Amino acid sequence: MRRISYWVLCSISTLVLLVGFDASRHGGTSTATAPPSAITSDPSTTTSGSTTGSTKPSGGGTARTTTFTGDVVQTQWGPVQVQLVVHGGTIASVKVLQYPDGNPRDVEIANYSLPILINETTQSQSAQIDMVSGATYTSEGYVQSLQSALDQASL
Repeated sequence: MRRISYWVLCSISTLVLLVGFDASRHGGTSTATAPPSAITSDPSTTTSGSTTGSTKPSGGGTARTTTFTGDVVQTQWGPVQVQLVVHGGTIASVKVLQYPDGNPRDVEIANYSLPILINETTQSQSAQIDMVSGATYTSEGYVQSLQSALDQASL
């Protein structure tokens, strides 16, 4: 009788542990993968990733739209490269051409941090932006590539 009671107690304990386990917090597979072209502040941007300093005609007036591609910055977890679209001397949109994506955790960090960094960039109109906690290497690579593109744009 004692063995049956012990077996039932162990079975219930195991079932409780299995039901309460959250695989997404313990290295589970991430299903949120985004290609580099999906991380942008302007989804209608269709510029080529290899274009640097190309001029596109604007709808009218004297303001012109120019695309500047920053240097590729190698981080501990992979390369980061930023592309800016500048319209009339202001940053119109930011596109991340490369980011660390070697494993599901890198993609998860990029999907969280890059939209925040892009938003900070378009609001501040400079490379003087806050880093994203938990994405230090990606943030540093982003800022370095951003500064390179801003230098090319003379902003």
